[in-house]
Amino acid sequence: MSMDNKITRRDALKRMGAAVISSAVGSSGLLSLASCEKKKNKRIIFYFTGTGNSLYIARQLAGENTELLSIPQMMKQGKYDFEADEIGLVYPIYGHMPPYMVRQFIQKAKLNAKYKFAVLTYGARKCDSVEIWDRISRKASNAFDYIGTIVMVDNWLPNFDMNEQIKIDKHIPENLQKITTDINQQKHWHEPVTEEERLQHQGFMQRSGLDPEVGFLMKREKCFAVTDACIDCGICTYVCPRGNYELTSRGVKTSGDCEFCFACIQNCPQKAIQFRKSEDGSFPDGTEKNPNARYRNEHVSLMDLKLANNQKL
Repeated sequence: MSMDNKITRRDALKRMGAAVISSAVGSSGLLSLASCEKKKNKRIIFYFTGTGNSLYIARQLAGENTELLSIPQMMKQGKYDFEADEIGLVYPIYGHMPPYMVRQFIQKAKLNAKYKFAVLTYGARKCDSVEIWDRISRKASNAFDYIGTIVMVDNWLPNFDMNEQIKIDKHIPENLQKITTDINQQKHWHEPVTEEERLQHQGFMQRSGLDPEVGFLMKREKCFAVTDACIDCGICTYVCPRGNYELTSRGVKTSGDCEFCFACIQNCPQKAIQFRKSEDGSFPDGTEKNPNARYRNEHVSLMDLKLANNQKL
């Protein structure tokens, strides 16, 4: 062996010590732990909310490495390309169908993820909402691995008294725990739909006359009126996801297509926004179960809704 290739006793001991330390670290699991930290999944959850239910659920499903994104805000900014390990979507169903803005988003979005999940919130009947979303998302080349529903307070004022709705135990924590476990385990599952539920939705569509490709998207001025009780606080101008309200020198001016999310009517402090009764008796008929009762999810603030939906900034 040449002098250049000789190893001194000190160098040999150093190398032996490094090998021992490396072995000890590996056997103790420290390397594995560091590796796990690096591989922690990134999760993005998109949400659409009018009275806070879906935002609350989205927050509960969010982990340490989760980004919550408002669909109205993403559309306002023209952002449709996203990449993460997991991508979720939470929205309320209206007439068992997604809000039209959610349809528009999924049709334009490019969601690159190994696992995609959707959670649909509803108050009374879900019918075949899972199958409806599956068809819409697949047609948009955005198929979801997991689609489930969760029952919440129903904010549909024509049929339900909000004061009574909030008293009903809908077992939200228990149902949410199951959904959370499923998603964290990346379960592939679509909530089953019965033939009875399909027939219920068909009957609803026949009675309502709604377009199945559009759902609840109506001219706002046809459905709602602003009364003299309005104090020009401007809340409606911030919480509407379509920006249909404008505060002018003559009061609140309104126009445009309405999602029927009820963010405006439910959050008006003066109850100055009311249903307009249609002259031809078409759906909806303009009545309320309790005109004096309003609702917003108790875990969601008015500011949360403004940040989620504001189209003015």
